[in-house]
Amino acid sequence: MTKEKTFKLVATAASGLEALVGKELRDLGIPCEVENGKALFEGNMETIATANLWLRTADRIKIIVGEFDAFSFDELFEKVKALPWEDYLPMDAEFPVAGKSIKSKLYSTPDCQSITKKAIVNRLREVYHRPATVPLAETGAFFQIEVALLKDHVTVTIDTTGPSLFKRGYRIEKGGAPLKENMAAALVMLTNWRKDRPFFDPVCGSGTICIEAALIGHNIAPGFNREFVCETWDWFDAAVFEKVRKEADEKADYDIELDIMGSDINGKMIEIAKANAEEIGLGDSITFKQLAVHDFTTEKEYGVMVANPPYGERLGEEESVRKLYKEMGEVFRPLKTWSKYILTSDLTFEQYYGARATKKRKLYNGALRTDLFQYWGERPPRRPREE
Repeated sequence: MTKEKTFKLVATAASGLEALVGKELRDLGIPCEVENGKALFEGNMETIATANLWLRTADRIKIIVGEFDAFSFDELFEKVKALPWEDYLPMDAEFPVAGKSIKSKLYSTPDCQSITKKAIVNRLREVYHRPATVPLAETGAFFQIEVALLKDHVTVTIDTTGPSLFKRGYRIEKGGAPLKENMAAALVMLTNWRKDRPFFDPVCGSGTICIEAALIGHNIAPGFNREFVCETWDWFDAAVFEKVRKEADEKADYDIELDIMGSDINGKMIEIAKANAEEIGLGDSITFKQLAVHDFTTEKEYGVMVANPPYGERLGEEESVRKLYKEMGEVFRPLKTWSKYILTSDLTFEQYYGARATKKRKLYNGALRTDLFQYWGERPPRRPREE
């Protein structure tokens, strides 16, 4: 397979974040189309490496091997078998097949998976001249295949990422209800924060939101600290990732001074947050301190606050969580020049915070529907033009 071969690609994302993924791709110079839960684009090996290394808000980058309509299991088998699997899978490839089926005539997901697997096996046997009596070894490189049916349209993909993109590799420890790194990055990117302004998370837990803000502030590629499954494939040119990583390192701005602070009432969480920041080399970019919300004061102006407080989902927690929302309102509302962004699944949040949000945005934190309550601060005065 040549470096220049063009692949059809898809970046998957949590519902509500696909527009951000689309913006990220376009900012990387990659044209794309955004659909529900995904962004579709085309590119070569370098595009695959760039998307994996740089996308902050996506889950995975997959190669679309084929798309077609299928109304029977026979048709599914024949059309999967007709795809050029030998272009991707060596004779000893390990290739489990995952699946999903939504509103399709072929509604049995396990049947769709086993038929897809059988079709690929048959294709590889024919191409590699293996007898039907000898099973394929599957002792080589790993290729996660997915057959996804929506209505009667089938999309067959190979995952290039491996462990999801939210696994940046810096989280040594996490708290009780951790926010995924790509969701934390999305929360930062949905604000009006600029790297020359203060940034604060008043309920920082294990520090994920602050760390993602620091990665953005320093323009550090979120995937620089990890590897991707496609790097284990013999046809994927190792020099491509080497080039993309070297370019990413050159684009990082390690010298900029950032004003990022995280606080939490729990001292153990602060220690975990500090350790996580140290692990990724951002210990000097973020200040973490043990502090209750009601004790927070600041003289700083035009900052941005992002918070993912407890939601009170567990029995008996509702009262203490709503007391926290009330404290947040009392402490944060007077900070007129600060913009505040608070994520919670409690739709009565505004009532306890004591003010209506400027804007609300629906997001999914895993399977849980949440709202990002946005309170926009006053804009800084314009600087007078120099004569």
